Amino acid sequence: MISFENTLTAAASLDQQDDLKAFRDQFHIPQHNGAPCIYFCGNSLGLQPKRTSVLVNEELQDWAKLGVEGHFKKDTGWFAYHELLRDSTARLVGALPKEVVVMNHLTVNVHLLMVSFYRPTKTRFKVICEGGAFPSDRYALQTQVIHHGLNPEEALIELQPREGEETVRTEDILKSIADCGDSLAVVMFGGVHYFTGQVMEFEKITKAAHAVGAYAGFDLAHATGNIKLKLHDWDIDFAAWCSYKYLNGGPGTVAGAYIHERHVNDISLPRFGGWWGNDPERRFTMPQKFIPVKSADSWQLSNAPILEMAALRASMELFDAAGMEKLTAKSFKLTSYLLYVVRDVLNATGHNDLIFVLTPFDEQQQGCQLSLQFKENGKAIFDTLTEAGVIADWREPDHSERGDGVIRVAPVPLYNTFTDVYRFGEILRSAITLYVND
Repeated sequence: MISFENTLTAAASLDQQDDLKAFRDQFHIPQHNGAPCIYFCGNSLGLQPKRTSVLVNEELQDWAKLGVEGHFKKDTGWFAYHELLRDSTARLVGALPKEVVVMNHLTVNVHLLMVSFYRPTKTRFKVICEGGAFPSDRYALQTQVIHHGLNPEEALIELQPREGEETVRTEDILKSIADCGDSLAVVMFGGVHYFTGQVMEFEKITKAAHAVGAYAGFDLAHATGNIKLKLHDWDIDFAAWCSYKYLNGGPGTVAGAYIHERHVNDISLPRFGGWWGNDPERRFTMPQKFIPVKSADSWQLSNAPILEMAALRASMELFDAAGMEKLTAKSFKLTSYLLYVVRDVLNATGHNDLIFVLTPFDEQQQGCQLSLQFKENGKAIFDTLTEAGVIADWREPDHSERGDGVIRVAPVPLYNTFTDVYRFGEILRSAITLYVND
C-alpha cells in the first residue's frame, strides 16, 4: 500500500524519486499565464515531443533536395519508411514484428480488418461489443453488419453494465459469448473504455471467443502506450489503434494494426488489396495479380504518409528509452496519487459525495485515466479548472442517477508530474468552494 500526503513538499519529493522525470523535458508543455499548464488530456491528444520537428524537417529537406529519389535514400528511404516503426511498435503492443504495421487511420483500419474477420453466414453472424462504445466503433460495426445485408438490431449485441453499476463485468461478457455460441462471428471491444477508463480482460475474452469458434478483436485507441499489452501471447486475432493520444504522434496522425501470426501466414484470408500490401520484392515489376506479403503489411493499401510517420518516430524513440514496465509502474503510482488527492480535497471541503469515480481502480483494470462524475455543478467546476490552467476533458451528463457530467483526467507518465497532481487538487479545492453550497 502506497502512503501519500497531499502537500507540495510530498509531491516534489515524489518527483525527485521518479526515475522517468527527465522525459518531461523532451516535450513541449502548453503555457498558461507564463507557467506550464496542468495537461491531463493525453487520452485525447498527447503532447508534442521536441524531437518531432527535427525528424519532420529532415523529411521536408530531403523532399526539397532529392524529390522522388527520396524513396531510395540510405537508411530512411520512403519506400520502406514504415519499417522504421515496426520493431518499436511490436515491443509496445507485445507482438511479433511481422504482426504489426503502421498505416492509415484508426477507423479505416477497423473496417479493413473487419473485411477479413467478419464474414457472416446464415448461422454465424453476431458481433458482441460494449454498450456505450466510442461512436466511430459503433458506426463501423453497424455499417459492417448492414454491408452484409443484416439487421444491426439482430446481429449487434451491445453489452450494458448491470443496473446501478458503471462498467461491464467480465463474467457478463463471458456469459454473453457462451450464450451466443456458434452464432457468434466476432467479439470487438475497446481495450480501454474511452468514457470510464475500464481496462478489459483481454485474455479471458479472447479465450472465450475462440472456445465458440469466433474471432477476438480490440480497438486499442485508449490502450496503446497506456497499459502493458501482450497481443501475441493473449492470442488476440486482430487489433487497431490510433497514435495521437498516448503515443503523441500528432493530431489525426497515422494509426496502427495488429494481425496474429497465424493469419498473416494465411494468404488465402480475404482482404482488400493495394499496391503497398503487395510483395515488396515484386512491387515495381507491376504484377497483374495481388500477391500479399506474409506479414501485417499485406493489409496496407497505399504508400506510407512519411511526415506523419516521422512525427510518430520521435515519440516511439521515447517509449523505447523509457520502457513500458517503468511507464506503467509510474502510471499506477501517479493515478493512485491523483485519486488520493481528490478524495482528500473532498474530505477537507466536506463534500465527500460530490464526485463518483467511474474508473475501476486496481492495477489490472485501470490505466492513466480517472473519470470523475459530479453530482452537481460539474461544468462550472470544469470551466474554473480550465481558466486556472488545467487542460482536461468534459463529457456531458449521461442521464444516470448521479446527474451531472464527467471530467476525464489523465496524468501521463512520460510528461506529467506528482506536482501537477497536487496543483490540480488545489485548484479543484478552490472550485468546489466557489460552486458547491454547504
